[in-house]
Amino acid sequence: MIEFASRAALGTSRRMARENISSVQEALIVGGGIGGMAAAIALAERGVKVEIIDLDPQWRVYGAGITITGPTLRAYRRLGLLDAIKAQGAITARTRLFNYDGLHLHDLEEPIIEEGLPATGGIMRPVLHRIMQARVRQLEIPVRLNLTVIAAANKADGVDVTFSDGTSGHFDLVIGSDSVSSSMRSLAFPHMGPAIPTGQGCWRISIRKPPGLEFGEFYLGHANPCGITLCAPDSVYMWMLTAHEERDRFMDDEELFRELKRQLADFGGNAGWIRDNMTRQDWINYRPLAAVLQPKPWYSGHIVLLGDAVHATTPHLASGAGMAVESGVVLAEELARADTVEAGLLAYQERRYPRCKDVIDSSVAVGRLQLAHGDPREHAQILEGALSRLNQPF
Repeated sequence: MIEFASRAALGTSRRMARENISSVQEALIVGGGIGGMAAAIALAERGVKVEIIDLDPQWRVYGAGITITGPTLRAYRRLGLLDAIKAQGAITARTRLFNYDGLHLHDLEEPIIEEGLPATGGIMRPVLHRIMQARVRQLEIPVRLNLTVIAAANKADGVDVTFSDGTSGHFDLVIGSDSVSSSMRSLAFPHMGPAIPTGQGCWRISIRKPPGLEFGEFYLGHANPCGITLCAPDSVYMWMLTAHEERDRFMDDEELFRELKRQLADFGGNAGWIRDNMTRQDWINYRPLAAVLQPKPWYSGHIVLLGDAVHATTPHLASGAGMAVESGVVLAEELARADTVEAGLLAYQERRYPRCKDVIDSSVAVGRLQLAHGDPREHAQILEGALSRLNQPF
């Protein structure tokens, strides 16, 4: 307990005395999602003049809820956003395990990984984005929309960029955080490739909270595992993983509704309640899963990648957003410690690579086991090991 308290105190001390970054005066962040905003906030708090650009003309985000594990909450605390997430999301300390037919199996008490930190919880993704956007505005970080980079050239003192509207600029650092299909990756990193399909797909639905539900729930023992996450006092999202079937077109809203209801036919408990009470007005989404840990180097000159652009994972460890936020925080920390941009980017890469590799390898391994209907004990062993390692300081 003394060792833990010391680490917590050290982390608090470091947060209170953030060291400014001397090697970067102006930074451009391509992509205003979770990873991009995390990097923008962390850099701006260390004295960097940051600008964000995003392709969406309205800077929106779509999606259901998001599970926020202890490690993810810890990363958000580094950005000063924990209180807002607690106020606008849902915080819990337990996950309940059920057989797919609704039989209660076991309760998992989620560990507290850092003093004063909640164990776990959830929040609606649009709400989380609004929390981060509010902090970006508070820091007076300019955001230019309906815009991306179409050319980038490394120079001795930074990067010359050409924007899609025909304008240009010069920056000490350019950060590509523009999704799994990153255009910055295509422009500056020819040794990298697209994410690799895993063979699974993920269903999500946002819906009102089933009566009596108080904690997160997992439903096991079925070919298609699913779970429910509390996201607010009156709302949840449910996910389900299935084998992906290629189609010649996207499913429309009616097809999504009918197919998800069919996939839930065998389920009891609150998963069955959602099947019986879901309506065509509830937001339903399906997407095939893909993952990749891009090969090193993650930086070229003064251009660097983070988030799904370089370490895209699947949802099995509920860590995609957490990994992106951690990467934004670590990038700023390592740039602050280094004398040059290149040294900071190398330190960021070497600090993040093994952790991201562990998350991706573990998540993909669990997905393969699910597709093969493998031994649940092996499934649990992989998850427990990976989650234990995730709980360690990043």
